[in-house]
Amino acid sequence: MNRIAEKFKTLKEAGRKGLVGYLTAGDPDLAQSEKNIRTILEHGVDILELGVPFSDPTADGPVIQEAAQRALRAGMTLRATIELAARVRADFDAPIVLFGYANPFYRYGYKKLCADSAKAGIDGMLVVDMPFEESAELQSEMTKHDLHMIQLIAPTTAKERAKLILKDARGFVYYVMVTGVTGERGSVASDVAGHVKDLRECTDLPIAAGFGVSDGRQAREAAGGADAVVVGSALVKAAREGRLAELVDDLRSGL
Repeated sequence: MNRIAEKFKTLKEAGRKGLVGYLTAGDPDLAQSEKNIRTILEHGVDILELGVPFSDPTADGPVIQEAAQRALRAGMTLRATIELAARVRADFDAPIVLFGYANPFYRYGYKKLCADSAKAGIDGMLVVDMPFEESAELQSEMTKHDLHMIQLIAPTTAKERAKLILKDARGFVYYVMVTGVTGERGSVASDVAGHVKDLRECTDLPIAAGFGVSDGRQAREAAGGADAVVVGSALVKAAREGRLAELVDDLRSGL
């Protein structure tokens, strides 16, 4: 069984919500990045979203854009990101999802990307800017290696389209709580529970809600109807400020 499916099975049996944590690989450099990743896993992040730095991260706000630029200046690459995942995998059982954009994945080559990722112990991928209609080639290679492509659903996604996208989806559903880019927000959208309820009619997969969660209180609100919460920008910012462990502990307590 893929580690993502196993993790959500374990969470359900334990009656608790999952915490999905994002960090940009190589930010601010490779050594510190690996320390930060180990910190969040040691403090209770259930699933790691490992961001591949990219020069044009169109779905991300300023905090993650700046993290990507720092990582790129430090020489981080997709290959180095996969190698980083392999080192983390040697010490942790948590699922690892490679979070990135289509261009670097295409340049690397889908066949090689999936083979190398599976060998490194990566469990899935989230390709932010890849339309569902253009994902078949990558999905085919992923299936050969039991890698799960995580699908994103927005508040503006019509139910019929959500059903189409999620028909053969695997892993979990990433519900984007707001329209716009990633980043901390002052409050959680009030319609999250309703949208998650609608998504339950489209899929049996676990649903993780993300975009905008910045502390334990917001994590608790976002997780009300969902199975997990995704936190990214707040973790990247906390890493810069030396309070990463403190934030993960707060998020974990909120859940």
